[in-house]
Amino acid sequence: NFVSIAHFGGEQAHADTKSAISILSLASVMASLRLPTASRPAFRVPITAASAPLSLPAFATQNSVKFTKWVRSKSFNLVLSGALTVGLSLAGIGVAEAKIGVNKPELLPKEFSPVIDVAGFLSDGQEKRLAQEIDDIEKDTGFKLRVLAQNYPETPGLAIKDFWQVDDRTIVFVADPTFGNILNFNVGASIDLDIPRSFWSRLAGKYGNIFYWKEKGEDASIEAAVMAISNCLKEPVGPNNCSEVK
Repeated sequence: NFVSIAHFGGEQAHADTKSAISILSLASVMASLRLPTASRPAFRVPITAASAPLSLPAFATQNSVKFTKWVRSKSFNLVLSGALTVGLSLAGIGVAEAKIGVNKPELLPKEFSPVIDVAGFLSDGQEKRLAQEIDDIEKDTGFKLRVLAQNYPETPGLAIKDFWQVDDRTIVFVADPTFGNILNFNVGASIDLDIPRSFWSRLAGKYGNIFYWKEKGEDASIEAAVMAISNCLKEPVGPNNCSEVK
């Protein structure tokens, strides 16, 4: 069981049909990251324009083996499961379904790295700093953070699942500015038990919105998001953990 999260800002409310088709394609990248299921009930969130803080571009609200939630008003839900279902709640665009696969292992690095930047957003120094921070997160918490920076369709796609050994203790963070909000997350079930679901939508809203990364750069959004995730994962689990995006 897992929670798939992809957040897209309301500024895309007037995207045209061609853009919508592209969105279905991006969903397939994340759809490839199907995580092992755990024995916990499915999480369902209605796909409405007024969904609570977590109306993530959720992926159809079937069972958690399919996909789960939406992040907020005027956002999409991208699902992460074998067969892709994407719900679109953008102006005038109804629910659409697609089965599209992307698999480009040739875009993977020769050696293992928790950070893959096929879009060229990060400098070598930034990649090294992020890799070190991610290594520290894993040592301190046991959770794995993996970062993929891409401009769809230039992405390794489902090839990253085996490359990173994605499991229910893995967060796959896909940075892709194609559709407005740059921050997209695929969260393993074990992490979802400890981290409030609202954290991911708040994180995307703060550092992923188009105004932020247009002004500060894609690299700034990626670095800020990684640090916010690091701070959150290192907080003691409790009713108020991760209540603030730092």
